[in-house]
Amino acid sequence: MTKEKKTGYFKKRKRVIYAFVLPGALFMTVMIILPIFYNVIMSFKDVNLMNFATGDSKFVGLTRYKEIFNDQVTWIAIKNTLIFTFWSLVFQFPIGFALALFFSQKFKLAGFLRGINVIAWMIPMVAVSGVFKYMFNSDVGIVNQMLLNLHLIRQPIEWLAHGNTAMVSIIIANIWKGVPFNMILLATALTTLPEDIYESASIDGASKIQSFFYITIPLLKPAIISVLTLGFIYTFKVFDLVYVMTGGGPGSSTEMLSTLAYRYSFGEYNFSQGAAIANVLFVMLMLVGVVYIRIVTKEE
Repeated sequence: MTKEKKTGYFKKRKRVIYAFVLPGALFMTVMIILPIFYNVIMSFKDVNLMNFATGDSKFVGLTRYKEIFNDQVTWIAIKNTLIFTFWSLVFQFPIGFALALFFSQKFKLAGFLRGINVIAWMIPMVAVSGVFKYMFNSDVGIVNQMLLNLHLIRQPIEWLAHGNTAMVSIIIANIWKGVPFNMILLATALTTLPEDIYESASIDGASKIQSFFYITIPLLKPAIISVLTLGFIYTFKVFDLVYVMTGGGPGSSTEMLSTLAYRYSFGEYNFSQGAAIANVLFVMLMLVGVVYIRIVTKEE
């Protein structure tokens, strides 16, 4: 092939690549990048219900950020978001890992039972929230009925009417929803592990526990980091679960950054303040993403 033909071939191939990439790039730009920039610009202005349509809002600089960080509710929302995320990951990751190990064993109903667990992940979060809100209802909820029948409590607990129990309720609901996600990713990673390593370890006298800690865990480290990072991001930005079950209440006991941004924007129509809260949430998640990229790069 001559030099001119090679040049023409690579130019044609480059145009084909650009043609495939262009739709995705346009979608990302219109649906993600532009809204983020617009949200950042809005946080530096005084945008409310009166001037939103006219567009004559004035520039106020960092005023909105000073207001939200001087507001105690913002710090309560940050604390609640961190608590909610931490306890959700503490339970849903080990449970998901245990189920992944269990269903990776070869027995007759492994595939069927694993598929049943995946159904929980496929159900929309709004539907899950509604079901758990009914389950934790103090009058007719099944949770109180079970605890009463087991004689663990003497009278029904108003789960969603008190701060501590409301937080426990939404954490339990999120764990139930998040376990299948962890199980699917970890189970997929387990299928890629080479069996000859385990056979060699067995010949050398390694027990199953030693193989787990010295072979399985190290080989799964990239997958574990990915699962924990994605789980943190999905949990940290939760909105629909909290909004349906508690609405951020009672008081501010379950207020998250996402629900606080929604309340400012669409409850009080203070769009600039809501944008500022949303940007704080975005920056915190972006920092997690940067840490994840650095860890993955270092591992590679």
